[in-house]
Amino acid sequence: MANTTSVQYEPVAEIGGGAYGTVYKARDIESGQFVALKSVRVQTDQNGLPISTVREVALLRRLEQFDHPNVVRLMDVCATQRSDQETKVTLVFEHVDQDLKTYLERAPAPGLSPDCIKDLMRQLLCGLAFLHSNRVMHRDLKPENILVTSQGQVKLADFGLARIYSCHMALTPVVVTLWYRPPEVLLQSSYATPVDIWSTGCIFAEMFRRKPLFCGESEVDQLGKIFEVIGLPPEDEWPTDITLSRKNFPPLMPRPIADVVSEINEQGGKLLLNMLTFDPLKRISALNALEHPYFHDDETLTQTKS
Repeated sequence: MANTTSVQYEPVAEIGGGAYGTVYKARDIESGQFVALKSVRVQTDQNGLPISTVREVALLRRLEQFDHPNVVRLMDVCATQRSDQETKVTLVFEHVDQDLKTYLERAPAPGLSPDCIKDLMRQLLCGLAFLHSNRVMHRDLKPENILVTSQGQVKLADFGLARIYSCHMALTPVVVTLWYRPPEVLLQSSYATPVDIWSTGCIFAEMFRRKPLFCGESEVDQLGKIFEVIGLPPEDEWPTDITLSRKNFPPLMPRPIADVVSEINEQGGKLLLNMLTFDPLKRISALNALEHPYFHDDETLTQTKS
C-alpha cells in the first residue's frame, strides 16, 4: 500500500458522503481519466495500520487481478497518516456515472422491460458469485451501491470494506437504511454470505415495482413488513441466539408473490421467493440462482421453436 498523498488525483465533484467519509469524482492528472476517490479513516495501533485493514486491502487488490466485469475496479490505494491514532486510507476506483437507483428513476414509464431486468439480475448475481467464491461478503447491497454503465454493464461497488470500516463505525452514530437488511441481521443473529442474497432479492423486486419492497421505520417494524409478505416463519427456524421472541409478531401466512410484485413472471417469482427465504441456510446461493429456470426459460422457448 503506497504511503503517498492523493496529489495524482484532482477532485472534480463530490459524488456522495456517509459515516465513512466523502466520495469524490476526480481526474487522474497523468492520464486524464476520471476516477472515484473514497477516503476511509482507520484507527491505528502501535504497529501502524491494523492487520485486518492490511488484509482487507490485500484481498481487494487480489480480486482486482481477476478483473471481473461485474465488480468495480480498484485502481490504487494510498495511505496518509493524519495522527498517531488515525490513518487516512484513500481507495481509487474506476468511475461510473450512475447507480442502479438513478438508472431506475431515469427509465421511462412503465419502467424497465422484463428482459432488461433479467440481464441486470444475471450480471448482479455473476458479480456476487465471484465475491462469495473469494469469501467476500458485500454486507450493504442496495441500488446506490450497484453501478450501471452507459452500456448497461452492472458493477458492484462498495464491497468488502466492512472490516476496514469497523473501528470507525463504533465512533459514528450511523443511520443506514434498513430496507435491504435480512432477518438474521435485523434479529442480530449470526450471518454469512446469504445476507447478500436477501438484499439482492429486495433489489430484484424493486426493479419491477420501481419502489422498495420493505420500507420499515425500525428493525422490529422492518421484520413485521417482511413477515407480511413471506409469513411468520415456523418456531424451529427462529434463531435461538437472540433476545427478540417470535411471540412479538402476529401469526401471518405468506402472500402470493404476484400480489406484491405484479409484473414478475412465474419463474421470476419462484427465484424471488428462493432469495427471500427466512432461514439463511435454506436461501439460494448466487451460483445456484444463476442456474435457476428464470434465466433459462427464453433459451428453452428458442429451442422449442427451432
